[in-house]
Amino acid sequence: MAPAHRHTSGRSLVLSIICLQAICLQVSSECDQTFVSRPGGPLNGTFQAPEFLNPRAHSRQCLYNFLAGPGQRVEVILTSFTLRGTPPDGAAVGDLPACVHEYMDVYSEVVSPDAGDLINSPFGGRYCGPIPPRRRVSLYRAITLAFYTDKNASTSDLFTGRYSFINDSEYEVGAPVANTQCSFLVKGAVKPTGVILSPTYPGAYPKALVCSYQFLGIQGQRVRLEFRDFDLFFGGPHCPFDYVKVYDGSDNSSAVIGTYCGQQRNLVLYSSESSLLVTFVTLPRTANTQNRGFKGIFEFSNSFTKLDFIRKNEGVHIRGSECDQKILSKKESSGSVFSPNYPFPYIPKLVCRYFIYGMQDSQHLERVRLEFSRFEIPKGPKGDCSDGYLKIYTKGQETTDSYDKFDHEMCGGTSKPPVIVSEGPRMVLVFSSGDLMGKGFKANYTFETEYRIPGTAAPDGSCTFTYMSESKKRGEFNSPRYPSNYPSDTNCTYNFMATKNEQVTLIFDNFKVRADLANSSIGSYGATVCQEDWLEIYNVYHDGVEKIVGRYCGMTAPGPIESNLGAMGLKIVLHADSEGVYSGFKARYNFEKSKSIFGNCGSNISSLDYGIISSPKYPKKYDGPEKGSSAKTCNWYINVRPKYKILLDFETFAVEGEPIGRGCPAAVLRLWTNMAGSPIELCGEKGVDDKWQYLSDSNSIRFSFITADKAVGAQGFRVVWTEVQEGPSCDEFQCVKSGFCIPEKLRCNSVNNCGADDNSDEADCFVEEPPEDYTVLMASGVAALCILLLVLCILCHRKRRRRRRGGLHRPFQLPVPAGSSRHPPQHDLGERFASVDSV
Repeated sequence: MAPAHRHTSGRSLVLSIICLQAICLQVSSECDQTFVSRPGGPLNGTFQAPEFLNPRAHSRQCLYNFLAGPGQRVEVILTSFTLRGTPPDGAAVGDLPACVHEYMDVYSEVVSPDAGDLINSPFGGRYCGPIPPRRRVSLYRAITLAFYTDKNASTSDLFTGRYSFINDSEYEVGAPVANTQCSFLVKGAVKPTGVILSPTYPGAYPKALVCSYQFLGIQGQRVRLEFRDFDLFFGGPHCPFDYVKVYDGSDNSSAVIGTYCGQQRNLVLYSSESSLLVTFVTLPRTANTQNRGFKGIFEFSNSFTKLDFIRKNEGVHIRGSECDQKILSKKESSGSVFSPNYPFPYIPKLVCRYFIYGMQDSQHLERVRLEFSRFEIPKGPKGDCSDGYLKIYTKGQETTDSYDKFDHEMCGGTSKPPVIVSEGPRMVLVFSSGDLMGKGFKANYTFETEYRIPGTAAPDGSCTFTYMSESKKRGEFNSPRYPSNYPSDTNCTYNFMATKNEQVTLIFDNFKVRADLANSSIGSYGATVCQEDWLEIYNVYHDGVEKIVGRYCGMTAPGPIESNLGAMGLKIVLHADSEGVYSGFKARYNFEKSKSIFGNCGSNISSLDYGIISSPKYPKKYDGPEKGSSAKTCNWYINVRPKYKILLDFETFAVEGEPIGRGCPAAVLRLWTNMAGSPIELCGEKGVDDKWQYLSDSNSIRFSFITADKAVGAQGFRVVWTEVQEGPSCDEFQCVKSGFCIPEKLRCNSVNNCGADDNSDEADCFVEEPPEDYTVLMASGVAALCILLLVLCILCHRKRRRRRRGGLHRPFQLPVPAGSSRHPPQHDLGERFASVDSV
């Protein structure tokens, strides 16, 4: 409604200006010029601006009338144009009121050149300045140019042009439809080939126009329409203003081949059967467009490709094309494609395209597998594919019209080409036949689900992938279509097969699997929580036994996983039900040399009734694996007496990760309280007031602490384990709150062995002072007395010796008789000493 309103207001403005001019202008017939086509007269000529003086600057108007003869039209071209007006800024060329003092008005839809009829003729635009109006071809037999000026003078160089009287018959595409302006009926039996033109081509086409061209062939014919020139006003991608619409049938109730506007190149259209309808519509708007319209050729023929070969393989003919077809998947469906006229030789000079599209939506993604059963397209004279070929595109190049970037070009003998698989849901074949004849090709297509999972896919197309250590030691794997959502109703299996004396390690970097019941405070794993979508991991052994490691869902990523010693490898199963889906997971695998049963650290503990286990370097931060290794593992095995169980009490725990938010992808402590079942995965941080306590199901338990190569470290853990018995009867010490029966000797050992919330084994414990014992004191006194006596004896002995030594130096002298010796015998001296001592 809006364009019609604008047209009405604009037309009223034009009529008002023209009426005002009729009153105010000093009409001068001296400058009017008329060019008439006469029998035997010239069919073309030139014209130029009038020459006159206008010293008082009166308004002057000069009419240039061009009148063609019967069966003719007028074509006018302005060869130069320098009118002295200047359109205001922002005004489109030809819009009102752009030009004021000097301008030219154009009327190319004039029925009669009389001045009275000119007012009622459609207005073709007003022009001034240096930009001339474009070429005009009359819709009927006349064109009028109205030159207006109020300048002091007019000179012949203001504008110049040429006119021609052309034959009107070329615009008669077929038989005119009665009571219409530009509609025609074209019958193939009468006019098998011809030219189709817009009503005033190559001049600017009129506004408010509706034309139709109906092509009717005979049985077995098809219609070919080729536009050699196409120039319409472009109002948008859906052509809301001026357009050409082509119907694949005899009337506008038929299927639409396409709607076209703007500028089109290489626009060639074919009817599917024997009829075709072309409509040309321009809107009655005020904007002054000067587009040319269109020119094309048409042809009726029964030699165009028969479309039977498309229907045979459940393809759909692409309307408007000669032999292009589209084949859409019906979910993992299959079929055949072949060259036109197969199994007979194909038609020369033919180009057919095959668009084979798999499913691609929020739930599905497929790829195309093409396997040839016959191929015979002769090579050209130079031994190349210049005469005929089959080009195959596997990456969706057709979406950008990149047909020069093909992936395969085939021609030659009868050998079968290799199997070709698309890289996405699209595969396009372009078959071009040359002058040499050949039998063409036949190929079978299969739509396979495209999982976009790296690995060796199963040959049956199922979501099963194998990773062999012999093929590749490390790599990545992911859920189907990651990072896009995995499809519903999916079951995928990943098999990791190690060689002898190897273990495989899995590390998850991203994880998000749907779980409606994911509200557990310890993370989302286990069969009770993961009931919608889940991921299960198994240890696989050579005898076919599979032992589950765990079931995971929600945001709880599995911790680093290392296959058990002696296992053949690991298996992962991803299950998705028919409801909503999430982005899935992305992970890494690494095959490494087998470690000991204890891993990089750990031990086997038995014949004890309690103990303490802590992470490596505790209370300092634990670290990750050595460079080049994916994970570091510590395994502890604890065994107690039969009929006893093992109680675990975590005093401290700080391992990077968050069970609810992101799981334990960097480090994890796995705890097997049931050696035949799946472990508990622990990470995160234990609060000061939290109680972390676990009880084994039997007399054995296993710890496995694994850190991945992306671990940054944390304080780790310290856990007290105790051999306990359950039940009311207890021959030793029975814990007050927990009720556990522990060995009596563990009471008052400064270790809490009753559990996280029971310290009864350490209650009422005190140290008694021993009775006084004088034995030690007496012994000490005796020893001191003995030492004192010994010292005194030594001193006395030394004193006596000093005395003795003094007598020898000063001996007692007896009188010596005369004549006797000076020195008496020694024994005599001794006797003397003795006698003296006796005295």
